[in-house]
Amino acid sequence: MHGNEALTRRSLLLGAAAAALAGCADSRSGASSSVISPAPTAAPPPAEPVDCRPPAAGPGAPLWRTALSRGLVYGSSAATWQISDAEYRQLFEREAAILFTEDDLLWYRLRPSPGADLDFSFADQIVRFAERNEMLVFGAHLTWDEGYGEGWTEPDLYGMDARTASNLLFGTITETVRRYRGRVVAWSAVNEVVDGVGIRTDLAWHQTIGESYIADTFHTANEADPDAMLLYNDFGYELDEDFALAADKRQVTLDFLDGLLAANVPVHALGVQAHLHAAQFAERFDADAYRRFLSDVADRGLKILVTELDVLDDDLPAAAGPRDRAVAAAYQRYLEVTLDEPAVISVMTFGLSDRYTWLQEDTPRDDGAPRRPLPYDEDMRPKPAARALRTALAAIPERPVPLEMPPGRCA
Repeated sequence: MHGNEALTRRSLLLGAAAAALAGCADSRSGASSSVISPAPTAAPPPAEPVDCRPPAAGPGAPLWRTALSRGLVYGSSAATWQISDAEYRQLFEREAAILFTEDDLLWYRLRPSPGADLDFSFADQIVRFAERNEMLVFGAHLTWDEGYGEGWTEPDLYGMDARTASNLLFGTITETVRRYRGRVVAWSAVNEVVDGVGIRTDLAWHQTIGESYIADTFHTANEADPDAMLLYNDFGYELDEDFALAADKRQVTLDFLDGLLAANVPVHALGVQAHLHAAQFAERFDADAYRRFLSDVADRGLKILVTELDVLDDDLPAAAGPRDRAVAAAYQRYLEVTLDEPAVISVMTFGLSDRYTWLQEDTPRDDGAPRRPLPYDEDMRPKPAARALRTALAAIPERPVPLEMPPGRCA
């Protein structure tokens, strides 16, 4: 095997040492393959780890370049219906190096009703968009209790017998992951299945298949693409909420991950959604406890990706100026703490512009003021949050880039 054949995406994703590239030196230099070299008397020294980073980024550099110059991959969520907007598409192309598939790999796109065949037309479009722009793709979500759309009813989801449910779920996962093998670098394999007490039993796949569906999701995805990074993805680790204390959610998640790892389930990383709240964030955020949590995850041999970062602006004045400053302060404080952990390899915001934020759709402000949770405003102009994000990314201690980037991103 040549050295570059051993340089798999998974080895880079998991932060392993890169394989030696020297074995292909002759073919790259045009030397004749018929020349037989004597057997070496000693093993050659290991090659330097392969790194990929652009030159140091200046103050006006795109966010992705600022991050990658320090060894981190920055990106955002996007959907086909969003990038049909030329202004937003141009902003996304400029700022992101990894694309979180916000809608196009959810079941309402893939299988919009129980009897429907798989439809990859939207997923193909968003993956091709990322590839044309030399972006990595983060696929979401293989297993989730939402995202089914109006074509599915609760009786449809909860009324299947175990065999029917297993064939449907794992067949869909296999076909989806296999279709994008080598093109989707990481998957949110299992999303939001624990609360502050333990594993949730109220979810459809748990009700129909049983708890084994969680481990089997990881195994099925791993069989379909052994090189893809597989994540457990969840929220609620930063601040106490009505549904759970942050400390409880962190401990339950660690216990949950321990159970998967002890059973040799191929989970490679934790996805931290990081949906933050700006109001009194600094006072409510236990930075030391959060650092310990991230360190505990890293101690288990797992990477960490911030997958859905945005900042809710409830309980703040309607005026844009005070809200923007509070939102930016939450970004700054959160990232100062989070990016201290070397196991954090990627940061993705849940959108780039306030023109397209799920918070405006799902939870509009009581006073009617438009939400302002993202780095850019509705007119694609940078806000204080963009400056805070860029400042935090530029301050990361330099580290090796853990993701295999397209060549154009490394120049």
